[in-house]
Amino acid sequence: MSKIQSFLSYLEHQKRFSVHTIKSYAKDLTLYSEFIVETFDLEELEQVHHSMIRSWIVEMVEKDYARTSIKRKLSALRSFYRFLQREGAVSSNPASQVIVPKPEKKLLRVVSEDDMRFLLEDLAFADDPWSCSQSLILDLFYQTGIRLSELINLRVSDYNYVASYIKVLGKRNKEREIPIALVLNAKMKDHLDNQRFALDVHSEPWFFLSKKGKKLYPKLVYNSVNAYLSLVSGVEKKSPHVLRHSFATHLLNRGADINSVKELLGHASLAATQVYTHNSIDRLKQMYNHAHPRAANSDEL
Repeated sequence: MSKIQSFLSYLEHQKRFSVHTIKSYAKDLTLYSEFIVETFDLEELEQVHHSMIRSWIVEMVEKDYARTSIKRKLSALRSFYRFLQREGAVSSNPASQVIVPKPEKKLLRVVSEDDMRFLLEDLAFADDPWSCSQSLILDLFYQTGIRLSELINLRVSDYNYVASYIKVLGKRNKEREIPIALVLNAKMKDHLDNQRFALDVHSEPWFFLSKKGKKLYPKLVYNSVNAYLSLVSGVEKKSPHVLRHSFATHLLNRGADINSVKELLGHASLAATQVYTHNSIDRLKQMYNHAHPRAANSDEL
């Protein structure tokens, strides 16, 4: 019986792992064994050096395997070598010295200020209640940075026209108040007095309702945002969350205090907000190259 088969038998009879889990281990270890044989002409897995395992990890990264898949395979390998240690077949676990490299951080994609201005000021929306509410939803996402779930669960009672703010319930049931601009405040009041009033639904507490006077659902809002953003922007992903990214990035680009942006977004830690500063770096570089006398003729820092 091979070492892999002995390990799988151990998982089945002593650890009582499920059939599905054992099949996954078997598949991962078979791929690993094949790589070691083909790459290093080595059939005895007990003689594998940690550098060989690292080569396997690198190959999977280069083939664009999902990081979660690579981590699972490495976990199976660590368990396999722990088993061999207990059996006395190896003195140390070579897989324990290997880590999965973190993927490169991708800049968050945002809609440009010009595209948002065109969407909210120049794009013609139909004059029916539903289309008017879609225009307001887009505007509210962009001007407040609220999440999709927060918009759907926004109640009429959460809106304060006199004080110009909305109250939302975020993650971990954390409540926060978000100020709204005068023009947006007027649009929200008009929505209540006209578009929502026209639905003649008084029992529903939700600020936004569907054409049938029911609470909105995520897919409906997502599809609407996607459709309208597709008319004005070439950004790869077109979703409510992209409008949240755009809200935060445009605020920071214009000099907003990062702690204030953190509070507006409802982030628990500053680290979550700092991801948006990466988008602002390019703008700072452009400003520096344009304004500083020693960088005026430079294309980049």
